[in-house]
Amino acid sequence: MGADTSGRGVIRRAVAGQRRDVVVGSLLGAAHQTGEALVPVLIGLIVDRAVVRPDGGALALWLVVLAVVYAMLSYGFRFGARAGERAAEQAAHRLRLDVVRRVLAPHGGAEAGRPPGALVNVATEDARRVGALNMALTLGIAAVVGVVAGAILLLRASVPLGLLVLVGAPVLMALGHYLARPLEHRSEAEQERAAHASGVAADLVAGVRVLKGLRAERAAVARYRATSQASRDANVRAARAAALQTGLMLTLTGAFIALVALVGGRLVLSGSIGLGALVSAVGLALFLPGPIAVLAWVGAELAKARASAARIADVLAAPGETTGGTAEPSAPGGAAARTASGPDTPASATTGPDTPTTAATPTPGELRLHRLGHGGLHGIDLTVPAGEHLGIVVTDTADAATLLRCLARRCDPDQGRIELDGTPLTELAPAALRSTLLVAEHDAQLFDGTLLDNVTAAAPAGADPHPAMAAAAVDEVAATLPGGTTGRIGERGSSLSGGQRQRVALARALAADRSVLVVHDPTTAVDAATEARIATGIRRARTGRTTVLVTSSPALLAATDRVVLIDGGTVAAEAPHEDLVRDHPVYRSAVLT
Repeated sequence: MGADTSGRGVIRRAVAGQRRDVVVGSLLGAAHQTGEALVPVLIGLIVDRAVVRPDGGALALWLVVLAVVYAMLSYGFRFGARAGERAAEQAAHRLRLDVVRRVLAPHGGAEAGRPPGALVNVATEDARRVGALNMALTLGIAAVVGVVAGAILLLRASVPLGLLVLVGAPVLMALGHYLARPLEHRSEAEQERAAHASGVAADLVAGVRVLKGLRAERAAVARYRATSQASRDANVRAARAAALQTGLMLTLTGAFIALVALVGGRLVLSGSIGLGALVSAVGLALFLPGPIAVLAWVGAELAKARASAARIADVLAAPGETTGGTAEPSAPGGAAARTASGPDTPASATTGPDTPTTAATPTPGELRLHRLGHGGLHGIDLTVPAGEHLGIVVTDTADAATLLRCLARRCDPDQGRIELDGTPLTELAPAALRSTLLVAEHDAQLFDGTLLDNVTAAAPAGADPHPAMAAAAVDEVAATLPGGTTGRIGERGSSLSGGQRQRVALARALAADRSVLVVHDPTTAVDAATEARIATGIRRARTGRTTVLVTSSPALLAATDRVVLIDGGTVAAEAPHEDLVRDHPVYRSAVLT
């Protein structure tokens, strides 16, 4: 993606990237328009050379020439339109990829202040409108050639008529561009309202179960009705502006053609031109409204494309949540960790519940928080050795959310720093950081597709997902689905229960196989027996790799090497789970009540 993310830059890239098809389509379209302009001229010649003075041979010859011209204009339009449509679709496709790439960029920020429905609207409808500009340009260039060809042919028949067209056509084009300005502003407002309506609809569909449980259907319908009406009103205003612009252009075009016909008629009456020339002039006068109307339509399409390009540019140029570094982690994706401690090594071989993790060779994944301060957190000092299985209990949910945002580097702390293997997160390239450290949040989303597709969404190529699925007890979920692991789970996992969705999300995080994994409350909707199995499974699956569980689940905390209690925004205590339950009343209250 280029550096220029302005609206003009978006349009420039959309057209320049398809210049071959635009050029081919324009040339073929120009051939079509030239053929259309030649038809009345040939008919005029036939009248002069084979009708006024009857000549069967000449009539046959000119009819063959006319048939050749018809074949040329027919094939020119067919293949020219194909090239233009291909350019439009490919440009729209590339714009959609640009928008999706920006939304999924490691430094984030594109979704800030925009509901999912609005982003979908930008990636679909706005991208389609900008891509369609290629087709409009193809037809517009061909229309210009048609107007010029018509004017030249008119000049050959009559200089006054040709000059009239050469002067009048540019004036009509300028008026069309001027009249399209209000349409551009109305179109932008229409797209904004449509995107907002899409966002509201997406929110309501996602929360339909909650709305029914609260019996809030009426309030939801009223909210969407108001949003939809505002979108409808904006659409009507844009349609009115488009109708006014089209109507005015058709009126001006009709007046211009009437003027051409009037001047041509006077020239015929004065004897300046003959019957054949009159036929040609009348035919050209009837032909010219077509390409001139196309030019007016191109102006309207350009106005819509500029409005949509501005919206795409806003997404592409959205500032990231954090500024990126350039450093790389010490080792990729846990490979070194598995060298020191293979995936089949039992947890007791490297760590015990009461013993910090040690390894024969250095492993990547040491996490250190140095005097971290952000939001409600103050002066957090914490070192997580590589390979440790750590629990963190945060008494304030807002502080827990702040800690997760800092660890995921969705924001940078106001004070202090977070280091990964001795390198501050602010110095690591965002993509490299994401490939080493994964923060699996509590409200992780699932996607429409099969169970296996969701689990392996972030897994390394060729990796076996079944250990992760077993660790998260997803094998039980698969047993309830038609087709097992290949069974579809619906949009956002709608066919699963809350606990099943949590297990699939946890399995996806484990299958990603990162050197450092931070998991937030992965079992809040899971029964006690399954939770105990998952606690053991996580420890087994993450043997030798750094794992941080931000949770208040006693079962998960009991399987950790140690637990850190954060109370009042600071580290209040750290010890094994059993010791904190016995000795610390705040911890006991947070975990056991």
